[in-house]
Amino acid sequence: MITALLFGSFLVMLLLGVPIAAALGLAGTATIATAHLGVISVPTSVYTGIAKYPLLTIPMFVLAGTIFDRSGVAQKLVRFATSIIGNGRGSLAVIAVVVTMMMGGISGSGPAIAAAVCGVMAPSMIRAGYPRPFIASTIAAASATDILIPPSVALIIYSVLVPAAPTTSMFAAGIIPGTLAGLALIVPTLWLARKHNLGAELSHEPRPPFWSSLWDAALGLFAKVLILGGLRFGIFTPTEAAVIAVAYGLLLGMVIYRTIKLRDLYTMLVDAAEISAIILTVIALASVFGWALSTLSVIDPITEGILNLGIGENGVMALLILMLVIVGTFLDGISIFIILLPLLIPIATAYHWDLTWFGVILTLMIAVGQFTPPMAVNLMVACRMTGCTMESTVRWVIWPLITMLMVTIAVVVWPELALWLPRRMGF
Repeated sequence: MITALLFGSFLVMLLLGVPIAAALGLAGTATIATAHLGVISVPTSVYTGIAKYPLLTIPMFVLAGTIFDRSGVAQKLVRFATSIIGNGRGSLAVIAVVVTMMMGGISGSGPAIAAAVCGVMAPSMIRAGYPRPFIASTIAAASATDILIPPSVALIIYSVLVPAAPTTSMFAAGIIPGTLAGLALIVPTLWLARKHNLGAELSHEPRPPFWSSLWDAALGLFAKVLILGGLRFGIFTPTEAAVIAVAYGLLLGMVIYRTIKLRDLYTMLVDAAEISAIILTVIALASVFGWALSTLSVIDPITEGILNLGIGENGVMALLILMLVIVGTFLDGISIFIILLPLLIPIATAYHWDLTWFGVILTLMIAVGQFTPPMAVNLMVACRMTGCTMESTVRWVIWPLITMLMVTIAVVVWPELALWLPRRMGF
């Protein structure tokens, strides 16, 4: 009965349009009070949910993404990508995917990258005749890969919740699957663009000079080298890497490019604080729900039930992927991790799955949810930026969805796609 109250009240509040963070906190609090578990545990859970040193990384990387967005790095990356890909049918769509992947190594927040790339790419794509729903679907799907390419907020939170998978290992593990997912998305993007003859009138436009474009973009691209290189050689921790990324971004924007003025700092700090507050509020209130879930001993029977279904290891993995696809369309990644990891980690441990590899698979499924209606945060941002409805994107978004599921299957079948690089780098 108490378990039904926990999940039932949460679902009812979701249907009523209550924000996810508030729904999680209220459902957990109501259950704790009804079950006489001690209401004093609510503020304690809120505090302990975010009182973790590695979480300091989140506001710093969010601020770094804001700084790099304002510094004009995205425009330089667009010019560099255009010098490689050129102009013609589907070229702008492919450039959008490539630039999104490049930006993902700087911020690690899918919605932030979707907004930044839409701001740079959408106007030129609209002028070239690309349908607005196609633009939104393409950029939203490509932005979803950014939670796999370090620095990634999702990977940081997973490593905080699963100490056996440290942040450095998760960062390294996400590089190949994230890059593979981004490159795979080029296939349906280019196919759809060519099928509908999108951007054909740009075929005769000259492409920018390669070397000058590379030179302009090099300093922005070096941010990835700086972050991953420093982590690889033990120069700084992930939290320190986030601070280094902020300092490097300010150096580019204020000293080298001179696109950021002193008066812009306040606005960027406010934007980063608002985004970070949203993320940390979700973590804090979801921790109340998670505490209630674990205290009620709901997890163990569900875990045992799944393990005793008799469908084998591969069947359980397929079941988990299906469940995450469904859940990911309604919940954000942070909530999924906090609510479901107490259930999923014992299953992974029972089958002796590598927890770093398992974390990459979970993050891939969360990435799918970021652009799959109805609760598609990247798609919401992209639709707002391009001026289209989410319903109009369904015919376009189905193809990136299939592609991402195929990449997920590849990582499941070949675990070395996620594990080779961490081992190679000594994590």
